[in-house]
Amino acid sequence: MTSITKLKTSRILEQSLDEAFPAVDPGVEPFGSLVLLQIKAAATKTKSGLVLTNPTVETESDNTRVAKVIAAGPLAFHDRAKQEPWPEGAWAQPGDYVRIGLYGGDRWRVLVEEFESRDRNGNKVVEKIFAEFALIEDLNLKGKVTGDPLAQLAFI
Repeated sequence: MTSITKLKTSRILEQSLDEAFPAVDPGVEPFGSLVLLQIKAAATKTKSGLVLTNPTVETESDNTRVAKVIAAGPLAFHDRAKQEPWPEGAWAQPGDYVRIGLYGGDRWRVLVEEFESRDRNGNKVVEKIFAEFALIEDLNLKGKVTGDPLAQLAFI
């Protein structure tokens, strides 16, 4: 099996920002110092149109550490004692892309699309596409992505 790292570094995977971060309502607004993030969806096909196997897609999904900031709670990026904004300001704004840890936060998935397809034996299969979201403490954001969020590798 080809590794995700080789696929990404050779630019064989095809994914747009809309596919990586589909527009869907997460159904949650953050409280306090929490930041609402949409976690990048795994690529599912190559540039030539080959559909990746489930284990490959699951590996990329597990390795994803890039998220889009959707919203921030009223105390995010604030001094907890004084409830005043941090002197250096907010580390990230809605629309920014950030690095996050693999684990942590409150995570959930929202159904984006459901459609029928056929497996190689001709059997009907229901495919579901989900968007993954997380509520994470502002202090647990690792860093702002300053380049292409789709080019970020989790680890090599």
